Amino acid sequence: QVQLVESGGGLVQAGGSLRLSCVTSGGTFGTYVMAWFRQAPGTEREFVAAVSRRARAYYQDSVKGRFTISRDNTKNTVYLQMGSLKPEDTATYYCAADRAGGLYNYNNEPRAYDYWGQGTQVTVSA
Repeated sequence: QVQLVESGGGLVQAGGSLRLSCVTSGGTFGTYVMAWFRQAPGTEREFVAAVSRRARAYYQDSVKGRFTISRDNTKNTVYLQMGSLKPEDTATYYCAADRAGGLYNYNNEPRAYDYWGQGTQVTVSA
């Protein structure tokens, strides 16, 4: 059974930074495309960033230059370093794994992902 566990969320002031982590167990981490999604109350879950099997990174336009996604296959962990945070970044952040992803590509649709974590809350105050 594949499990994803996120951590690192919290309350931060606008302009601050947070680092989210997602540890995966029970699967073959190195074969997954990993991604972060977020969901604010009353909105649909949206793509934030993804990292392909060969560590190519992709971002939603609104977070480019502020967020960095990375993966450590030796630790079965994917990270999301978030900087210059804005109140509109407030959401629950979810880690997800896609078993069918390629070496260099990714998918930004939630339905493409097979496994999900429970989410971690990020709140950015003005």
